[in-house]
Amino acid sequence: MVKVILWDIDGTLLDFKQSEYDAVKKCFEIFHMGNCTDEMIERYSNINAKYWERLERGEITKEQTLIGRFEEFFASEGLSVQKAQAFNKEYQIRLGDKVFFNDDANAFILELKSKVKQYAVTNGTLAAQSRKLAKSGLDTLLDGTFISDEIGVEKPNIEFFNHVFGEIKKAGTSQEHLRNDEIMIVGDSLTSDMQGGNNAGILCCWYNPKGTKNTRDLKIDYEIRNLKEVIALIEEDRLQAVYEKIDSQSL
Repeated sequence: MVKVILWDIDGTLLDFKQSEYDAVKKCFEIFHMGNCTDEMIERYSNINAKYWERLERGEITKEQTLIGRFEEFFASEGLSVQKAQAFNKEYQIRLGDKVFFNDDANAFILELKSKVKQYAVTNGTLAAQSRKLAKSGLDTLLDGTFISDEIGVEKPNIEFFNHVFGEIKKAGTSQEHLRNDEIMIVGDSLTSDMQGGNNAGILCCWYNPKGTKNTRDLKIDYEIRNLKEVIALIEEDRLQAVYEKIDSQSL
């Protein structure tokens, strides 16, 4: 029976694309860099995703990711590369200016509070993620938050999850002796969330609202289009546990 849910934040509980859009637009205004079109933001978004995937594979550092993505983007758009570092610093702040929930996630997280423990497991900078968690109220809705910048390693590394499991155990709750099949990660990223769940040997629930094809050889226990499906999964899981207990007692 699932007792703990590890929620990814960007692209799962929160609509990262919308926050990214607003933050890049705002930074262009602040740095007087001219008009930033939707097409430019789409090109930046693709560059950004590429850099984070390289970080997850251990090919580059966090600093190279944060600055390199803007250097490449600015260079490709004919903009001043020298502004990349200052732009990134402001961007971290602006990412937390507005938050947008996917599928009314805040409502069903509240509904699940009495049923399971819930934690945020998120890659990103402390500055950006802390502001998003506070702005959204997830910092108080959830039972705890784990940010890669604080831990010192990103998903999908097993060290990230070992830290999470250790902290949950140290909390001194009834979750001290959790089995791997009692922990489920829910996330949109195959390379970060699902790969991380596979590395940690826990249940994996892939949030795939657009029905993207799974091109990686990963164990996916559940695939959902809407986050509200998690409620049904938990209820079904709890009923199955009850049936199994009844069956065992009747033997």
